[in-house]
Amino acid sequence: MRQPVTTIDIRRDLVGLLPRLRRFAIALTGDTASADELVQTVCQRAVAKSHQWNGEGRLESWVYTLARQLWNEDGRKRRARTAAPKGNVTDIREAARERATVTDTDLIHHMLAEMPEGLASIFLLTVVEGHSYEQTADIMGIPATGVSAQLAAARLHFASLADDFHHRY
Repeated sequence: MRQPVTTIDIRRDLVGLLPRLRRFAIALTGDTASADELVQTVCQRAVAKSHQWNGEGRLESWVYTLARQLWNEDGRKRRARTAAPKGNVTDIREAARERATVTDTDLIHHMLAEMPEGLASIFLLTVVEGHSYEQTADIMGIPATGVSAQLAAARLHFASLADDFHHRY
């Protein structure tokens, strides 16, 4: 049986999105193992539901939205497996200071993972990936007015963590 052209195109395009999708998944999950599982599940769902993507807009935004939805759907299971919640900013800084030395790439991933839930994703989508506030709002499922406030908080938090890590290392 021959596959529809859309499925083949989505599979090809997903390969090109993998590095950015993985970065987004790391921002959502906070660790690479969970991020890799999420990326695999997202890719499977994207191919299975490729008929739902109408070709309008950016495939990247549609895939990021799938990732966020899957992550939110899996929330109860995730919370049950997680022994300790992320905590407040002070707890996050303390935990970050206790970490062993890491490579620069690991350092960036840790800094993103240590941000409060949601802030890292918004920071990554707008600052790193270059999405507009409206696109980010659509992907994250929040009002567009909330993106600028959360982005400002994310930038402040990222800057404070960067300063802490810079002084430590």
